[in-house]
Formats: sequence, C-alpha cells, structure tokens
Amino acid sequence: MRKLVVTLAASAALLSIAAAPARAQEEKLPSPGWSFDGPFGTFDPAARQRGFQVYKEVCSACHSMNLLHYRDLEDIGFNEDQVKAIAAGVQVQDGPNDNGDMFQRPGRPYDAFKPPFANDQAARASNNGALPPDLSLIVKAREDGDDYVYGILTGFSDPPAGFKLMDGMNYNKYFPGHQIAMPQPLTADRVTYADGTKATLEQEAHDVVTFLAWAAEPKMEMRKRVGTKVLIFLLGLSGLLYAVKRKVWRDVH
Repeated sequence: MRKLVVTLAASAALLSIAAAPARAQEEKLPSPGWSFDGPFGTFDPAARQRGFQVYKEVCSACHSMNLLHYRDLEDIGFNEDQVKAIAAGVQVQDGPNDNGDMFQRPGRPYDAFKPPFANDQAARASNNGALPPDLSLIVKAREDGDDYVYGILTGFSDPPAGFKLMDGMNYNKYFPGHQIAMPQPLTADRVTYADGTKATLEQEAHDVVTFLAWAAEPKMEMRKRVGTKVLIFLLGLSGLLYAVKRKVWRDVH
C-alpha cells in the first residue's frame, strides 16, 4: 500500500511538471516582427540605440548586464566620445590605491556595465526576495526569447475575475502561471527618445528587445554574412564540379 501511495505521488508530480509548459503557452506570444529574423536579417541601428536608452533609464535599475562593457556600445553606433561620456556617468569601485583602500572613480570604456546591486543578496532584499535575472543572454536563455521578452513587457494587466493574485505579485498574461514579481516596468512615454520617436509601450518594448537580442549575439550579422558567402561559394563549386564531371565522363558509355 505504501509503495502504491509513493507511486501515485510521483506520478502526480510528473504530471504537474509536464503540464507546466502547457500552462506557459495558454496565451500565444505576440510577435511584432523583428528585422533580425531570418537568414538575411539585420539589426535596426536606430532601434538598438533606442533600446539601450530604455535599458539605461529603466531596466538597469534592477537588471544587470554583466557580459557587456561600455566599449561594446561602439558596435551599435555610438562614437568614442559618446561611449566615454556614457561610461563616465557611473561610479565604479577600483583599487586598492597606494594606501590599500578601495575607491570610487568615474567609469571608463573598458569597464563592464555597472550592476544595480552589489550582490545577489542585496538584489533579493530590494525586490521582496526575487532575484532579477541578468539580461546579457536573456533572449537566448528563453524559448522564442525575443517574442517572450516582448510579451512579458507588454503583457501586464489587471487579473481576470476570479483569479487569485498572491501578495506582492503582478498579473501578466504571458508569464507562466500569470503571476510575476516584477511590477510593470514600461509605460507609454516612460522615456523621451533622443531621436524624437514616439515612445509608446509597444515601441519601448520592441526597441529594448532589439538591444537585448544584439547583446545576446553581437556577431550575428557577421555570422550571417559569412554564411551567405560560404553558401554562394559552395553553390559555385558544385556547379563547377558538375561541369568537370560531365566533361571528364562525356565519352564513357
């Protein structure tokens, strides 16, 4: 009897795990269309810069991007002086100095993006026990990552009638289980774009996802260009080999 109870309990656990993806897909993820999709897709330069602005002014208050350095921003169109100014806008810890003390100094282009918290414990303490994930690879870390992140950013709403929301949680129709600790980060006009683009919620989400997609795979465009050249070369080589074969074997019956 005891073995039967254990078996039933294990089966129930497995069923609950198997059902999790189904619950996660209750709502189809929205997809606004991405310029970087497909074998010939490229990043929209203006969207990447706007996306960095959204990250800097909104997301960086809670989320780190530990794999990026300020000098990397030259790859999305910022010039050297702009990168220096962006880096100098933060204070980073350095040292020790000649007295053996750590000290604060303005950031420099070779510094990694400054994290919002000193450590994970401090991050949890400031977010009701939840640990905001690092965003460096978030688009690659989730299935359909670009659509997933876009859906989370645009999916906040009031819970439907009868839905019990736990204390400290927020309703999101695209988040698995629909309860997320993060409050809605983006709203219309949350930022004022430097290029004058109208900052709707959807535009802000689209731009920051474009920036995060670049951050997760900054060499994507180069990879696609090289891949295209390799395919063209292979097609040409195949045609040449076929022509050589026909010439060599044309008198053989």
